[in-house]
Amino acid sequence: MGRHMIAGDLNDDGTVPKRRKTSPYIAALIPLYLVMILLVIGPLVYTVMLSFATNVGNGGFSWKLTVENYRRMIDPVYRVTFLKSIQLAFLSTLLISLIGYPFGYWMSRLSKKWKKIMILLVVIPFGVNSLIRYYGIIILLQSKGVLNWLLLKLHLIEEPIKFLYNYSTVLAGMVYGLLPFMILSVYSSAEKIDWTLVEASRDLGATKTEAFFSIIFPLTIPGLFSGVILSFVPSMGLFFVSEILGGNKIVLVGSLIQDQMTRGGNWPFAAAIAVLLTIVTSVLLIASARISQLQGETRKGNNLI
Repeated sequence: MGRHMIAGDLNDDGTVPKRRKTSPYIAALIPLYLVMILLVIGPLVYTVMLSFATNVGNGGFSWKLTVENYRRMIDPVYRVTFLKSIQLAFLSTLLISLIGYPFGYWMSRLSKKWKKIMILLVVIPFGVNSLIRYYGIIILLQSKGVLNWLLLKLHLIEEPIKFLYNYSTVLAGMVYGLLPFMILSVYSSAEKIDWTLVEASRDLGATKTEAFFSIIFPLTIPGLFSGVILSFVPSMGLFFVSEILGGNKIVLVGSLIQDQMTRGGNWPFAAAIAVLLTIVTSVLLIASARISQLQGETRKGNNLI
């Protein structure tokens, strides 16, 4: 065999054991793990540690551990900011779901040619910087903007309407920016539906409405949940939307973090707010994953029956 082997190198049946080959992909994954540790896990751990540090003013802090940063969030002014952010996130997600779900489902029923066209139209805004798009909205909605000019020309109004710098405009801006996530998520789920199940239900006497709620809607719930998470989580921190369209009148959690880091110079308190926001979004992600898992188990059980 070219070399001597001791008894311990053989299997019980006297055969030569096969050597385990080291996968070349393991070495290729090492840089990815290093990047994850340096750019994701490392900053997250540092943020958690910083949230327990003591603020000394002017952006400085000491490593004297304290829970004062978390206790401070109980104060009414910060509690109200959190509640307003959650309220805005829920309202924007609700509107996004009501608009995006029917649109995504409708896209899945189009021909291949029109599917490509509609997907392109939905994705095109992602190719333009968000700030440019929102400043474009300002040009459109300002007192001397295009919309007021058009309404005045049509004699529908006698004086310009103040569309900007209010709660409704910020809400509309959230819906505008996050709507494509819902549309594409629902479209992806609806595209995978086995339509023979729908045809079978119709043959058995189900109406279109009954077939939709008993077959189509349950099968598209994973896409709906994905769209909800992709819409709700970012809406909690899109501070630039409230600043651009709300004129700093609508303060969100993201705005509070930015203000504490730039103007207040209280980095530990900003870190504590960021940690709390991360916990809230993580709980939502875990809950969504659990619901999807339970739905999959229920669907598998129904198929076995």
